[in-house]
Amino acid sequence: MTSATAPTINVRVTAVLQKVTGGQKTVEASGSTVSEVFNDIDARYPGFKAQVYGPDGKLHRFVNIYLNDEDIRYTGGVETALKAGDTLDVLPALAGGC
Repeated sequence: MTSATAPTINVRVTAVLQKVTGGQKTVEASGSTVSEVFNDIDARYPGFKAQVYGPDGKLHRFVNIYLNDEDIRYTGGVETALKAGDTLDVLPALAGGC
């Protein structure tokens, strides 16, 4: 649960996630950490977290998340602290080939 003072974060999503966000390429969400932001998005767009987390509750291995162009794997993962005006890019890897 996010507090009333949680910062507003811009979250950009690819076409795969736009199916969940009603076609929106960017959504605003509140939260002090990446995890809180994802909880906020999932509350408004049910199914969002299922696209980025596995059944074990951990991020899918092939989902890349960048905070202001920096991979969150190196900044604390989903517990990375956020501040107002930050931008998250959520990029699920696409499968392809023959």
